[in-house]
Amino acid sequence: MEYLYAPWRSDYITGEKRKGGCVFCDISAHPEADEENQVLYRDAYCFIVMNRYPYTPGHFMIIPHTHTDALESLESEAWRNISLRAQQGVRMLKEGFGAEGVNLGMNLGVAAGAGIAEHIHLHLVPRFSRDTNFITTVGQTRVYSVDFQKIYERLRRMSGEYFKEIS
Repeated sequence: MEYLYAPWRSDYITGEKRKGGCVFCDISAHPEADEENQVLYRDAYCFIVMNRYPYTPGHFMIIPHTHTDALESLESEAWRNISLRAQQGVRMLKEGFGAEGVNLGMNLGVAAGAGIAEHIHLHLVPRFSRDTNFITTVGQTRVYSVDFQKIYERLRRMSGEYFKEIS
């Protein structure tokens, strides 16, 4: 059996477990901790945060400040804003980050595969032609060759250019 060292996942395994409450509401309520939480952007309707356990480097989420598990009950203005941020995020990932494609997705509810089902969130996953290789396909293993903190810092620097208010 082969083993790969993945130190960035150690917090997931050994880290302090949350004692109730919604992780996304906690991030929403604490803008002073944006750098620690790897928040890229926030406005009155939503915030954009790096996925702590990404599918690919550069994977982030757009999350409404409103705590809801039902997209259909989200205020229309909040959804329009999230949609605008998704367009801007795709542009940033393609133009600024070099992604060749982007997967967008929401898993609404546990049955749909939501890891945090109590608070809706939209994933933006940058994709590259060669981001799946033999080890992913055959070994069902992912290998990341980048420092996630550096990816966050790079995207954070670009975010001011791409996430702009539309008047």
